[in-house]
Amino acid sequence: MSTASLRLTTSGGDGRPGLSWAAPAVLYFAVLAVFPMVLVVALSFCSWNGLGDPHWIGLGNWHRLADDPQLLSSLRLSLELSVVTWLVQTLICLPLGVWCAGPQRSRAVLSTLFFVPLLMSSAAIALVFSALLDPNFGLAGLVGPWLGVDDGNFIGRPDLAIWAVTAVATWQFVPFHTLLYQAATRQIPTVLYEAATVDGAGRWRQFRSITVPQLRNSIITSSVLMLVGSLTYFDIVLLLTNGGPGTATRTLPLHMYLTGFSSFDMGYASVLATLLLIAGTALSLLVVRVTGFRRMASEREGL
Repeated sequence: MSTASLRLTTSGGDGRPGLSWAAPAVLYFAVLAVFPMVLVVALSFCSWNGLGDPHWIGLGNWHRLADDPQLLSSLRLSLELSVVTWLVQTLICLPLGVWCAGPQRSRAVLSTLFFVPLLMSSAAIALVFSALLDPNFGLAGLVGPWLGVDDGNFIGRPDLAIWAVTAVATWQFVPFHTLLYQAATRQIPTVLYEAATVDGAGRWRQFRSITVPQLRNSIITSSVLMLVGSLTYFDIVLLLTNGGPGTATRTLPLHMYLTGFSSFDMGYASVLATLLLIAGTALSLLVVRVTGFRRMASEREGL
């Protein structure tokens, strides 16, 4: 094969990498993402208990959405959890990531400690915090009175359980988004800070006028990952509260799981899964449209 023909098979007409370069990733995504999604949508039109063959019932499962007393509550809880975790994590991750990108002596050691949760699975984290939040044998019994909860029963009270889930999820995912902000901050040209220092700008003014605008695209990317990812919180909720007390933390993913694997109603569980897919897609598209992310341009142009 000549050099010219090799170039044609591996790159586009303008010399850039062609479709063959992306084929492995496209195939991987199609097999592990697109095909399961199509299968779930197809099952939403079937009646199936997990055994035997599914039976086509058309829109029968979709009509049941109007009669599901838990649907609106689960959807509301999932959306509230997404918004709250996004707000809390962003307020923590952004300044922490900027600090980790600095030249401080203790930065390397503390950054390593901050990233420890990334090494643990969600199930392990949920089990550890379940023990810590036990009002009888965990630290919750000691810390609770200091926080106004005399019995330390954070996960046993309907008004506090969702906040306990939020705190655990935040503890797990803050390191990941901190790492995103740390990497993005290191890409900001130092000449901008040098010019601002000459002009007399302090650290807060530099952070507000240089760092945050330069991190705009990273903030949007992190926000999309937070919002869409928090819609799928499942294992933490299952192991920490199992949707309780009552249905106080029964989010939409948990509602889907209990419907499918406890009630063995895979058809209606597929409807809930499809609804979750639609909600996540709509939320991500909304963020992209509101922020103008699709028109993203380089923040370093002209430097």
